[in-house]
Amino acid sequence: MRAVNHDLPYYLALAAVPGIGPTRFKVLLKHFQTAENVWKASDKTLDKILTPSLFNQFTQFRQSFNVDKYLEKIEKSKINVVTIDEENYPKRLKEIDQAPPVLYVKGALPINEKALAVVGTRKITGYGRQATEILVRDLVAAGFTIVSGLAFGVDSHAHRVTVGNGGETIAVLGGGVDVVYPRENEALAREIEEGFGAVISEFPLGMQSVPGNFPARNRIISGLSLGVLVTEAGEDSGSLITADFAAEQGREVFAVPGPIFSSLSKGPSQLIKQGAKLVTNVEDILEELNLDSTLPGVERAAFKADSKEEQAILDLLKGGPVHVDELARASKLPAAKVGSLLSLMELKGQIKNLGQNKYSSTR
Repeated sequence: MRAVNHDLPYYLALAAVPGIGPTRFKVLLKHFQTAENVWKASDKTLDKILTPSLFNQFTQFRQSFNVDKYLEKIEKSKINVVTIDEENYPKRLKEIDQAPPVLYVKGALPINEKALAVVGTRKITGYGRQATEILVRDLVAAGFTIVSGLAFGVDSHAHRVTVGNGGETIAVLGGGVDVVYPRENEALAREIEEGFGAVISEFPLGMQSVPGNFPARNRIISGLSLGVLVTEAGEDSGSLITADFAAEQGREVFAVPGPIFSSLSKGPSQLIKQGAKLVTNVEDILEELNLDSTLPGVERAAFKADSKEEQAILDLLKGGPVHVDELARASKLPAAKVGSLLSLMELKGQIKNLGQNKYSSTR
């Protein structure tokens, strides 16, 4: 394929046609040599190449689509366009099957190839929030660009933590970059665009985010990344689709264990059973990716109790290993609460799981 400035308007028009995905786009471009040739081909020629339904879609779309006005809208909205043939197209994304022929970009697309996707449930819990915050903060300190989907819950929290720590982040949308979804995250999207990375999409301007678009969005999230980290998710979470794409694309899959009593631990638990790398700290990720775990700036979470309950657990472990049942009895906390505390404290490096439900302090 080849794309030159003269061909760019038709490149964008062709990519916007309903029913023409990355594979068919590539086939058409190979056959006609340029996107302009495809766009301007006669009905008689197209009728011989396209299926009847796609032929109807294409011809109707071509009649109603104004290329010049579309380009004006892109320029007015300060949107950058990157095609798959350009040098600044993300190298790792270009490697995947179904690589999007066009990316719409608001902001500055990071060129850092050390990127990691952090995804999870929209119904984030306190445990998931803290686990995501600790790991994302340490990943940013280790020089990673954080990739996610700007959704409620884990996704938006990963973006916010990255921005708050001065890191770069890429938010991949399931609709046009001019139609931020959810609308409540518009301010976050603007903050990312204005100095901390980019908001991107393969979908044409004006397209709304609909459920059918999210699997396509998810393949881009994983395609941009060295691996996918799932911090908290139910067993039917869309983040597991992202993890599946990562496995298919030859990326690493990471999962954070959670309290066994929580339904939002089922997703990561399922991934771990399937071979995902269990993660309790950033060093687990660096080790799996064969990266130096002693990189400057990589600091574990501060070793301190963040609540009276955590302090009670630490106090009980001062004398040596203690069984989880004894911790629940002595602390007078519900077993579910103790399980959640232990998972989070292990993630922060405060305690160690010795097996057989026994824990010890790491002091």
